[in-house]
Amino acid sequence: MDIALELCDTYFFDHVYSALLPASPAPYSLKDGYSNATAFDAKAASPWQFQPATQFLSFQPTDAAYTSQWTRDNIYRQFISLFFIMWLAGGLLYFVVSTLSYIFVFDKTTFNHPKFLKNQIKMEISQACWAMPTMSLLTAPFFLAEVRGHSKLYDSLSDAPFAWYNIIQFPFFILFTDCFVYFIHRGLHIPRIYRHLHKPHHKWIMPTPYAAIAFHPVDGWAQSLPYHFFPFLFPLQKFSYLALFFFVQVWTVFIHDGEYVANSPVLNGAACHTMHHLYFNYNYGQYTTLWDRLLGSYRKPNEELFRRETKMAAKEWERQAKEMERLQKELEGEDDREYGDNTAAAKKVN
Repeated sequence: MDIALELCDTYFFDHVYSALLPASPAPYSLKDGYSNATAFDAKAASPWQFQPATQFLSFQPTDAAYTSQWTRDNIYRQFISLFFIMWLAGGLLYFVVSTLSYIFVFDKTTFNHPKFLKNQIKMEISQACWAMPTMSLLTAPFFLAEVRGHSKLYDSLSDAPFAWYNIIQFPFFILFTDCFVYFIHRGLHIPRIYRHLHKPHHKWIMPTPYAAIAFHPVDGWAQSLPYHFFPFLFPLQKFSYLALFFFVQVWTVFIHDGEYVANSPVLNGAACHTMHHLYFNYNYGQYTTLWDRLLGSYRKPNEELFRRETKMAAKEWERQAKEMERLQKELEGEDDREYGDNTAAAKKVN
């Protein structure tokens, strides 16, 4: 995250902090001894000196980097900056990827499903927007520890433990996080915890891409913990880290897009995750079905989901709704969702 912070500092935060917390001018000029000190003098007098976050590219700081009371290595400044980067950049990524998925991938006939809620997309977006600031606040300490050098992130490929690690780190990251997300997610389904934390995400029986981060903020943060612990436990190349961060966000959208492409016994795709939203206590995994299979929580997606002529058939919907209602009552009690007639909306979109 130090690369992202350097980029944002150079083009935005340096100027903001310089304006809000200007540094006291140097008492004299190093060049001519007069009191009209210049940016050159501020740079020379600054306790912070620029060191690129990576050898592969750098963003040369402007004079504004040296003219704030809070230099770039100030811990309070770093925390605040990382919070806003996580919130705003994460929010932008959510809206861009979710909207692209909604336009080009999401099956709009889902609007006609009997368990699609009234004003659901608006509520999904509202829930996500409400959750993002708190999730960002809870996540910022991990990023702060990273940029202050407490993680095992490395820059040069030659710094890897061994040459092949630069490739192995990707499946290793996926398998590690898939395992621990499974156990955290399953723990969130313990009734007492589910009722207070995870139920908001299960409001969406037939989710859209906008449901990807429509969580209670503590729920979303808890499920992200394996991703943040990984670089403190194992080496991870900096650009690989950023790529994986992007991949995780995109994958989270795609498993909510309702387009059932992968009928795979291994991959926990949108079809498997739809089973989770419909039937609650199955398919807790994030990327694979491994831990669900090992621990007895795997549910194979209905074959009808992979045939367009039966995927959205009334008979299939009726069967889904009947079983969902039984399981929902066992887990939640009275159903407080407000379902609506979305036929008109579906026709309008199509």
